[in-house]
Amino acid sequence: MTSTLAAVQHVRKLRGGSQSHLLRASDGAYYVTKFANNPQHVRVLANEMLATRLGHSLGLPMPVVDVIDVSAWLIEHTAELRVELAGESIPCRPGASLASRYVQDPGDGVVLDYLPDALLETAQNVDDFARVLVLDRWTSNADGRQAVFARRNGRKFCATFIDQGYCFNAGEWSFPDSPLRGVYAKNCVYKNVRGWDAFEPALTRAEHMDVTDVWRIAAAIPEDWYESDTDGLNRLVETLYRRRSIIRDLITAFRTSSRNPFPNWTVG
Repeated sequence: MTSTLAAVQHVRKLRGGSQSHLLRASDGAYYVTKFANNPQHVRVLANEMLATRLGHSLGLPMPVVDVIDVSAWLIEHTAELRVELAGESIPCRPGASLASRYVQDPGDGVVLDYLPDALLETAQNVDDFARVLVLDRWTSNADGRQAVFARRNGRKFCATFIDQGYCFNAGEWSFPDSPLRGVYAKNCVYKNVRGWDAFEPALTRAEHMDVTDVWRIAAAIPEDWYESDTDGLNRLVETLYRRRSIIRDLITAFRTSSRNPFPNWTVG
């Protein structure tokens, strides 16, 4: 797949298991970039593109994701563009990499990955934490729900949901459903959930999604990101399509778990 984006500058290495890097691209924007030889699995790039774009279809606040070409020249001339694998530091793999648009330009303000409860509860879009459960239950996200926060058009923070690499159980492409996987660490974000309406319109959009819509997104994934395993991709898409019918059951399993995430549930 040919990318319209090219990396032009390394900004800094970022935290996290995928050892991503923040790069400036040819369009002037900044992107969190994951490389094919990251320590987690090459498929986390495919997962990130598929799950994030599914999230967009559900109306969830997620970054734009795309393919970015990172040249061998840039890697050779940037000492920091390396990953740690099995105790060795090796260069990032050049070529098609996963680009996730940074929440805002680094010079425009601070992006936080943690807020105390008092600020979290008053976030502009705190209700989206319930809606993103639709995606995380549907895709069997094996990681805790990740979000970052930035101030936009006012003093309140706004959440953006990031890091969908562990959807479909990371490199396994399986769906080991568990009530407490793929959820946000703090219950306070779910305080407004009183019934099924809290998950709309994401829930209805997921349940009504056509298999051709899922395929349209999956078809854009570079083959190298799933090791040209077309049969595996077929199974993944078909399983996703079938799982639309159990999303409510999966949310119910979380609701009735020992964590009691929705204490104010009164409807339905």
